[in-house]
Amino acid sequence: MPTPLVDTFKQLRYQIAHLEDDTLHSEYPELAAFIAQQSLNVAEVKQDLLFIYRFLYVYGRKSDATFTRFRNEIERFALWTWFNKTCSLFSLKREDIEHYIDFVFEPDKAWCSDSVQWRFKQHQGLRKANEKWRPFIARETKPSQQSLNATFTALNVFYKFAILEEQAFANFVPVVKKNCPYLVVQSQINQPDTLSDLQWEYVLRVTEEQCQEDPDLERNLFTLACLKGLYLRISELSERTNWSPVMSHFWQDADGFWFLRVMGKGNKLRDVTLSQDFIAYLKRYRLYRGLSALPRVDEPYPLIHKIRGKGGMTVRQIRRLVAQSFELASSALVVDGFTEEAEKLQAATAHWLRHTGATHDAASRPLKHLSEDLGHAKIATTDQIYIQTNIKERAKSGVKRKL
Repeated sequence: MPTPLVDTFKQLRYQIAHLEDDTLHSEYPELAAFIAQQSLNVAEVKQDLLFIYRFLYVYGRKSDATFTRFRNEIERFALWTWFNKTCSLFSLKREDIEHYIDFVFEPDKAWCSDSVQWRFKQHQGLRKANEKWRPFIARETKPSQQSLNATFTALNVFYKFAILEEQAFANFVPVVKKNCPYLVVQSQINQPDTLSDLQWEYVLRVTEEQCQEDPDLERNLFTLACLKGLYLRISELSERTNWSPVMSHFWQDADGFWFLRVMGKGNKLRDVTLSQDFIAYLKRYRLYRGLSALPRVDEPYPLIHKIRGKGGMTVRQIRRLVAQSFELASSALVVDGFTEEAEKLQAATAHWLRHTGATHDAASRPLKHLSEDLGHAKIATTDQIYIQTNIKERAKSGVKRKL
């Protein structure tokens, strides 16, 4: 059975050092035994893994999300290569990568787990591997276009890096992607996933009402206000390696307008404008936390606080807050007879709130202003997702056609 190869980014430096010094067994006994076993069939296993570690260290420094995404993709690619092709990652041919994509599209059931599993856990001074971990999560449907594109992106970046490091001399990934039978070239109209007006009304109102019984839900309420009212990505609210959102990131200019400074994709800082409605929820949340109504420039307090423990919350923890509010709203919708709306809400994710806020405001705000608050690098991206000027103009001209 495949075993996990890569621990957390924090542990990655130790794994690199252990692998270089042949001391991996002192902290990762199962992994060391796995490498020794695989080396009997593939002599380059250790060198491959060391290069993977260095690649992930370089790209993982940028963000936790980048590390996690590339770790998942490259880890299972390496395992498949050693198990199924019994060769180095840098000996694969174009047809081998085609075979791997076939495997990703329909992985062996033995390589699939029913749920996300931890890789390594500390036990008596050792990092013990989880026997239940598998490279893939079992799914009833085929992988989405987004998942397949993520696989191609990770492999492409990996081999480009290998060429720069003079580890590889060819990158077959682009040609495999271009001719992949599983990828669909999309030219249809795509609407962003959003909550309906009724769903958002219930999510906000039910959470607000429940705060009277459970004051800690004020944290949920403020999270909802940030994601929908400020169009934030959930990662922009979370604690990260190189960024900790705190209350002092709220600031006011000389004209009295309020902004929130956030770290977006690509480690890009931007200042998001605050509405009067949002400021009301900000004051409410701060008073619940025992703070003054409005932030000061020297406040080190986390933006979204933990009930127990110190520091800000992770992406997964914030996602749970949103899911809790969605569940409360879904139950209330069922009670009130809106079963279909409740079922649709159960499929929603936290990112839908960003889309909901931007879609709602697209009709009343200048496109440039909306784009800058969203953190889009190009104004055309905002237009394509939320306004779709060309599509609307095409529809207007098309409706006048005569038979």
